[in-house]
Amino acid sequence: MTTPEPTPEPSHEPSRESTPEQPSTGETPAAPASDDKVYRSPLGIAGGVFLLLLTGLFAVDAMVRGEGRAPWLALAGLVLAVPLIVAFTIRPAVYANDERLRIRNPFRSITLPWATVADVRAGYSSEVFTQDGAKYQLWAVPVSLRQRKKAARTAARASQDDPHGRTSVTADVRDSASRIAPGDKTVADLREFAELRAKNPGAQGEPQVRWAYEIVGPAVAGLLLLVILIATR
Repeated sequence: MTTPEPTPEPSHEPSRESTPEQPSTGETPAAPASDDKVYRSPLGIAGGVFLLLLTGLFAVDAMVRGEGRAPWLALAGLVLAVPLIVAFTIRPAVYANDERLRIRNPFRSITLPWATVADVRAGYSSEVFTQDGAKYQLWAVPVSLRQRKKAARTAARASQDDPHGRTSVTADVRDSASRIAPGDKTVADLREFAELRAKNPGAQGEPQVRWAYEIVGPAVAGLLLLVILIATR
């Protein structure tokens, strides 16, 4: 006669492989902010770098070889010129993402949620208009009348050489984009941003304008120093 083997009792200890559930806080994770699309003028940046090098060369030469007040005048002129060159050539930029348009002009920074943007236009200069009637220039998006005329001539030749008589509805989009001046193409992109993203939850708010004191302060200091040196000659 055989005796049955005892069966092991179930263990009440928690398994080490199971992980306890985390209590729900009811909060949804925030969506990651989209990257900015940056618009700048390569020619403006290149010109600014060249002017900075040229200004620095003349100022250093005057401070080393100059006599009397010449070194001090050169220093004051350098303190005045460098911020102004940076402000008008290297600093201007336009940043656009899904929530807002940020404009960095020579002496101001403007932040416009897309819901506040009424229109973006390009005449003799690129400009953005807000819902309350304010207007801000886009220094980083220069308008070239020469390039605009060249693009218009290219489009006219393309329409004459088209053997199939394509209209703007059936034409290739890439061909149409290539017949637009770069400044006008950027304005069209920004206008499309404003139309598509104005109703986004994160695109609401009020315009914000901030003065670029990091540019204005050194420039004013250099101007005051230059005026004092000239007045006390």
